[in-house]
Amino acid sequence: MILMILNIVAMGTVAFFQWRFMAMEAKRPDLTQLLKEQSAPEAVGDATGEKKADDVVKKENLLALDSFTVNLAQGEGPRRYVRLDAVLKMSEDAKAPEFEARKPQIRDTIISILNTKRPDDLLKKEGKSFLKEEIKASINSFLVDGRVEDIYYISFQIN
Repeated sequence: MILMILNIVAMGTVAFFQWRFMAMEAKRPDLTQLLKEQSAPEAVGDATGEKKADDVVKKENLLALDSFTVNLAQGEGPRRYVRLDAVLKMSEDAKAPEFEARKPQIRDTIISILNTKRPDDLLKKEGKSFLKEEIKASINSFLVDGRVEDIYYISFQIN
C-alpha cells in the first residue's frame, strides 16, 4: 500500500513538472517567426530616428573547410580520433584569394591543435568553445587581410 502511494506521488510530481515545462514552451516565440523577422531586409529605426544595420551573416563571409579526421593525443585506452567539419566566419575585409592560398596552412594549424587534444578535453562544451578560440587565435596570427570572427562546427564526432 505504501509503495502504491509513493508511486502515485512520484507520477504526480512528474506530471506537474511536465505541465510546467509545456506551459513554459508555449510562451516561447516560434523560431520560424523569429527567423523571418531577423531576415527582413528593412532596417529598424530606434528612438532617435537613426537606422540600425542588421547583423546578418552574408554567404560571402562563410568559408567552408574540408572534413578533418585527426588522431587525438594518446590517453588511457585505445587510440581515439575526431572527425570535424567546420565553417569559418570571416570579417568583412577578408579576401577569398588569401584564404585559398593559405588553406593548407589553416588545415595544418587545425590538425596540429587537434593532435594535442585528448578526448576528455573535447567532450565537454567548454572544451569545444576553448578549441574554437584556440583555432581562431592561431589562424588570425598569420592572416594579413581580414580575420576569423567565429567558427561553426557542422559536425563533431569523437571515436
